[in-house]
Amino acid sequence: MRSPPKSADFPALFFRSALGRFPTGVTVVTAQHPGTGAPLGLTISSFSSVSLEPPMVLWTLTHTAASLAAFKALDRYVIHVLSAGQVDLARRFAKGPQDERFAGLELDHAPNGTLMLADTRCAAWFECHNTQRHEAGDHTIFVGQVEHCHRQLLSPLIYHAGDFELTPGSEPLSRN
Repeated sequence: MRSPPKSADFPALFFRSALGRFPTGVTVVTAQHPGTGAPLGLTISSFSSVSLEPPMVLWTLTHTAASLAAFKALDRYVIHVLSAGQVDLARRFAKGPQDERFAGLELDHAPNGTLMLADTRCAAWFECHNTQRHEAGDHTIFVGQVEHCHRQLLSPLIYHAGDFELTPGSEPLSRN
């Protein structure tokens, strides 16, 4: 018989700091609000491959995100893997009102019509069908089946220990 998990013996901030020891890539997820058609977008570092057949990826969103209900209701979204030169874009989509995140940016549509950034400096992008959602603690896990993707041989933007790094192994930009 399996035993239940035991309570954590460390505070949440310590756990967050420990997780920060693992460097991750940085992505921006875009779509259109299913009710209003307004652009939606946010910076996400919790992105991973799931399956090659069929091609699937996952990302997570906190339950406190204002856009959570919209992303749960969407059919499709585009995940943009940011390149090392896109720190400003990552910061822009990390906070502030949705309409300000898109102000002055050129937009495009992926092959199935999903709203995406026209920025050609992304290392890769994935147009995904929103196939599964799973509640997990204080986040929702979104699993998307990849319908279209594109990639370029560009260095990715890396997030490590609470800040961005321009290239793998370089010093972080700042230690806020």
